Amino acid sequence: MKTILLAIAASAAALTALAAPIPNSQIDYPGFQKIVIASGPERESHRLTEQQFLAELGVNGTVVLDARSASRYALRHIKGAVNLPFTEFTADTLARVIPSKSTKVLIYCNNNFVGSQSAFPTKAVTASLNVSTFTSLKSYGYTDIYELGPLLDVKTTSIPFEGTEVQP
Repeated sequence: MKTILLAIAASAAALTALAAPIPNSQIDYPGFQKIVIASGPERESHRLTEQQFLAELGVNGTVVLDARSASRYALRHIKGAVNLPFTEFTADTLARVIPSKSTKVLIYCNNNFVGSQSAFPTKAVTASLNVSTFTSLKSYGYTDIYELGPLLDVKTTSIPFEGTEVQP
């Protein structure tokens, strides 16, 4: 009986510990949730068609940001895009590739392209890199972010690519 009571007491203590928040001033999940909810309508209105994205590619001062891994970027990326893997996002690294918080930034991800599984492996739709990239850029204070909207075939899209997998 004593063993059962001790087990119940230990379980209750463990459940209480799980319910109590663990402080960490470097992590703000409620703040993240607020940014996601607040930026949702803006993100939707900043999704571009293929033709709109192509038109923006030629605008002076626009940065095309590829947040995929360096190895995927090397295989195939939109011509002129700069690579900063999502895992490397910090205030300093972003400032090195995006001149100001008001610079127009175009983003795209794996889930925008089919026909090149090696360069653009499909992610779970709820884990698409565009969603994380948009939210993170907003978190860092960037204000002019646009996202390629449709799913395009690398063999038929008008968007130009470069990289080791691209035939000249």
